[in-house]
Amino acid sequence: MQLKILVGTVTGNALSVAQAIQLSCTDLVADIAVVPMDGLDIGVFDEDALFLVCTSTTGAGDVPDNAQALYASLLNEPRYLGKLRYGLIALGDAGAHAATFVEGGLKFDAALQDLGAQRIGEVFTHDASGDEEAETAGVDWCRAWLAHALT
Repeated sequence: MQLKILVGTVTGNALSVAQAIQLSCTDLVADIAVVPMDGLDIGVFDEDALFLVCTSTTGAGDVPDNAQALYASLLNEPRYLGKLRYGLIALGDAGAHAATFVEGGLKFDAALQDLGAQRIGEVFTHDASGDEEAETAGVDWCRAWLAHALT
């Protein structure tokens, strides 16, 4: 099975987390693809893969610019995604943006849930104002998530 990590990012933090997962989790999943969301639409979920959405939040709780097209496609071209299994990593900064902390990721989660997709496990959130590095925390979470998702 392929793990496809879809990345929504502004400054590159979500991409760094996705790449750390790609490098660190090949003992659990041999085929891991990191795919920036630029230009993607709902059709990306037609592929036979386990998906991991890894996205930051920008502005007033918005999805990043490179993720706007995919998010809009989920809302404007809805179709049943009942076979889709996914996980979600939501990055944010509670210190600077407490009211909209990780809202970008939560918007993706809500849209996928509305279309019948099956989220595996809980949404992983990372606070940039905390002490733990996003890459380390993301890899640790993903290893546990994959152990659950692959059973």
